[in-house]
Amino acid sequence: MEYWLAQVGVAVFAVSGVLSAARQRLDIFSIVVVGLLTAIGGGTLRDVILNVPVFWLLDLTAFWVALGASFATFLGIRFILKLPLRLLSYLDAMGVALFAVQAIDKTLLFGYPAAVAVVMGLITSIAGGIVRDVVTHRPTLLLSRELYATPIVLGGILYVVLLHLIPSPFCRLIAMGVIFGMRAIAIRWQLFLPLRLTLKIDLDQERPS
Repeated sequence: MEYWLAQVGVAVFAVSGVLSAARQRLDIFSIVVVGLLTAIGGGTLRDVILNVPVFWLLDLTAFWVALGASFATFLGIRFILKLPLRLLSYLDAMGVALFAVQAIDKTLLFGYPAAVAVVMGLITSIAGGIVRDVVTHRPTLLLSRELYATPIVLGGILYVVLLHLIPSPFCRLIAMGVIFGMRAIAIRWQLFLPLRLTLKIDLDQERPS
């Protein structure tokens, strides 16, 4: 079940990539490439950093799912745009939760410490979205006050702690529920980090005359 839910996450990320690329009036091949980068970019970067075989080269299911979802989105873009924007955001949050926990599991499996595993969970979850936003000239969620990276980090820390306390399947469900729940609440009520936890400095004013 977790394997197929991960494929759903891949498909959702591909859809979000195509929707972003469609606003730039790109051709079908460029749009599909953006969809692929969004869907499998995070996992690819994770495996390259860990120096292990790239996941979609060992099992092409994720590649074909991303490719199929990208083409299907291109063909059905007018129908998809009629769906509530929040629905896609919630599906994206589900994909983020799945990818984060799976990345932590894989990192721990190769013997890396818990802190590295949490970082890998964050990288896997957000890298594809960052590439998508950079390529399509959109402001990245990581550089906003929106609760995006924070739920992933908190959920990841909770997961590695729970692994020492309760059976692994329950840990996964709890961690994914925390990550998805925090993201869903942030999406629903547009929650942001408090201003006192943000930083903005005007370098021209701070520089001595």
